[in-house]
Amino acid sequence: MSLTIRQAKILNKVVQEYITRAEPVSSQLLERGHKFDICPATIRGEMQKLTDMGYLVQPHTSAGRVPTDKGYRFYVDNLKPKDRSRGLDSIEEGIDDSFKFFQYLTKRIAELTSNLALSYFPEEDIFFKEGWDEVFKEPEFEDSTFVSKFMEVVQNFEKHIDDLEDFEDSQVFIGKENKVVTAPEFSTIVSKIHLPKKKEGIVIILGPKRMAYDKNVGIMNSLIKLLE
Repeated sequence: MSLTIRQAKILNKVVQEYITRAEPVSSQLLERGHKFDICPATIRGEMQKLTDMGYLVQPHTSAGRVPTDKGYRFYVDNLKPKDRSRGLDSIEEGIDDSFKFFQYLTKRIAELTSNLALSYFPEEDIFFKEGWDEVFKEPEFEDSTFVSKFMEVVQNFEKHIDDLEDFEDSQVFIGKENKVVTAPEFSTIVSKIHLPKKKEGIVIILGPKRMAYDKNVGIMNSLIKLLE
C-alpha cells in the first residue's frame, strides 16, 4: 500500500524531528513546527495510519512516535542529498603518501558525519577507525548495553571487511538490512572508493539508526565524485 503525499510528508518530518531531537515525536510538535494546513486531529489520524502500516512505532502509550526500519528506509529512498564537497576539498593534499592520506580521509569523514568512520585499503592492508569521541556523544551511548553492541559490530566489521570488496555504489543499510554483520540497532553507509594509480578502498560510516542520513549520504556521494 503506497503512501499519500500527506502521509509521506508527515513521515519525513517525523524522521527529521527524531533525528534532531532523539525523542519520540508527537502530533503537537508537528503541528507547531510545520505547516501542514490540517488540524491536529488529522495529523494524529495520519500518524496512527503510519503506525498501523509499520512506518512508525509508539514506544509508550502516552508517547509520540519514532521511525521503524521501514520508516527510515522510506525516508532514505526519497532523499535528494546536497553536494557536500566543500567539507572534503582538502583531502587531495598529500595523496601521494598513502598511509597519511587514508588516515586523514577517515578522520575527515568522521568529523563531518559525527559518526564512526571505518576504512580499509586492501593493497596496503590498512584499516582505520576514526570518530570515537564524536559518535559517543550521541544519547544512545549513555546505555552501556548499546555501547557493548556497538563495539561488537565494529569488531565484526574488521573481521569480515573482505566481504565488502564487491560493493561499488554507495549503499545504505538500516538495522536488520546490514548483511556483512548483524547490527539491528545501527545503520551503515558503505561504498568502494577509487583512488589514483588504480588503488581502491572501502569506506563505512557507522552509527545509530538515528543518524543524519541526508548529510551522511551527501558526504559519501561527494567523496566518491571528488576522488574520481
